[in-house]
Amino acid sequence: MNLLNSKKEKQIDWMITLLPLIIIVILCVLFIFKPTQSNEILSQVRYFLGDTFGIYYLIIGLGVFLISIFIASSKYGNIVLGNKNEKPKYSFFAWGSMMFTAGLAADILFYSFSEWILYATDPHIAELGSIQDWSSVYPIFHWSLIPWGFYLVLAVAFGFMLHVRKKERQKYSEACRPILGKHTDGLLGRLIDLLAVFALLAGTATTFSLATPLMTNIINELFHLQLNPIIITISILIVTCFIYTYSLLHGFKGISFLAKSCIYLFFALLAYVLFFGGETQYIIETGFSALGRMIQNFFGLATYTDAQRTTSFPQNWTIFYWAYWMVWCVAAPFFIGNISKGRTVRQTIFGGYVFGVGSTIISFIILGNYSLGLQVNGVADFISIYQQTGSLYQVIIEIIRTLPLAPLVLILLLVTMITFYATSFDSIALIASCYSYHKLEENESPHKFIQLMWCILLILLPIALLFSDSS
Repeated sequence: MNLLNSKKEKQIDWMITLLPLIIIVILCVLFIFKPTQSNEILSQVRYFLGDTFGIYYLIIGLGVFLISIFIASSKYGNIVLGNKNEKPKYSFFAWGSMMFTAGLAADILFYSFSEWILYATDPHIAELGSIQDWSSVYPIFHWSLIPWGFYLVLAVAFGFMLHVRKKERQKYSEACRPILGKHTDGLLGRLIDLLAVFALLAGTATTFSLATPLMTNIINELFHLQLNPIIITISILIVTCFIYTYSLLHGFKGISFLAKSCIYLFFALLAYVLFFGGETQYIIETGFSALGRMIQNFFGLATYTDAQRTTSFPQNWTIFYWAYWMVWCVAAPFFIGNISKGRTVRQTIFGGYVFGVGSTIISFIILGNYSLGLQVNGVADFISIYQQTGSLYQVIIEIIRTLPLAPLVLILLLVTMITFYATSFDSIALIASCYSYHKLEENESPHKFIQLMWCILLILLPIALLFSDSS
């Protein structure tokens, strides 16, 4: 046993393990003690990347989606991710649940409720037409086909690498070996893996710090408290960290159980809003129209650049989102590829579109169109509330107040968000743990200590970002 542990320790890639830890600690110190300057620098970087390289993001996004359809429809779709006659390791529901929750964190609930408001107040929507026609189109466009295209193309590539080629280096650089050749094992490969880890940490930090303030507002609303929001948010993050750490340390059994629980809670919330919110017909009809308009205008939406920067809409939204999804591609596709053992390439891609895209679209149609219906029918004015407060978190609270048994809905939303975060980040921590090893066999798991270290590391930067307001 000691010999095995010693051998495993020698396999640990200490550079990939410790260097991100050191840099994250430094960034945390800067965010906490230099919040204003840190926020300014991050804003400038975001603007530069979106404004200068935006068209390349658009080209890559559309290209990857088209490639996914081609691969799934071609002879390559018949390739089994594993041995030739191998059966899927997980049922469709368990597989779909883990895939969906790994690809999307609790921010899907945050944006499902409120994203249409951001579009409704954007000048570009006024150029296109009415709020009714377009504010519900962009949410499902920015969260559906192209984002999941990023995930699924890379997922089948990583799945092929792990389950067919039986590669023991479970890292981004290994997937680049056909292009990099011998340089994969050199400095270039190391840089790719370091960038992948940093992108993973940055993406998870942004996601964590985005929706957790909503959870803080929910707690204040339920218990009529006015505690320091930062303290409450940090407490929520720590509780969530404990849950996903406990789940991860119990392996795929724990991850699968938490993912399925999250899906049950998620669809329970959607069903309640749909059937008891009083806007059922409007939700279905507006959602059907928005889906049709998105499909009809898909290529126009995917290629719009606003070359004259009249509103900078694609730079502020579409390009930002494609960059966001690319960052998440560091972890989510690896995990999806891992759990897709025994499925064909076609099953993985089309199944991912059915479960991942389908669940995403349903979420935006139900939660978003509920409040949109109240807005356009004159029952409530959420746009004015947002313009007065500048807080989408407060707007979401006001939306939920219009539902029957609002406190129970708030509790359900809070629990669902926590499970979403936990199920997303236990999979991310697992993939990050794999990066800590030079070699890791297909069925071999990282050491518990390494998994624990990454679980803690993933929570540090989100806490620091709270002080810089950089989410």
